[in-house]
Amino acid sequence: MEFKNLEAIIDFAIEKEQEAAAFYETVSKEEGLSGSRQMLEEFAAQERKHEAMLKSFREGGLEKSMASYEFKWIKDIKRSNYIVDMTYEKGMAYNELLLLAMKREEKALALYNELLEKADTEDAKKIFKILCQEEAKHKLSLETIYDDFMADMGD
Repeated sequence: MEFKNLEAIIDFAIEKEQEAAAFYETVSKEEGLSGSRQMLEEFAAQERKHEAMLKSFREGGLEKSMASYEFKWIKDIKRSNYIVDMTYEKGMAYNELLLLAMKREEKALALYNELLEKADTEDAKKIFKILCQEEAKHKLSLETIYDDFMADMGD
């Protein structure tokens, strides 16, 4: 995938965040259990935060907007790496919804890592590093919630 400029990269990433948020918003409306619905709404809100962050990069200029961004190493516990691809089905169990979301975050992280490797400017690399970090945070959060849930269930 080739991008003409930094704005094209940011627009691509905004589109991906909008798609993810729309998915979680749509699915949340189909869920009957309030806990599952709330969890999915929270996932959508996290994706909307990413969208807003990217828009601020585009509108405020990358250097200025990124000045306060803190890069951290995010641990990967790799739970989703052992899950087959899943598609949403109405009425999925809570743990299945977590697995589905984990896999989606894993794929987003893989995409941004691939684009990071191909990036040819320092600004493009910064954007992809931020996107990688944000997706890694989501992935770790979901995998931790999943582990805790399964432990509570006796697994």
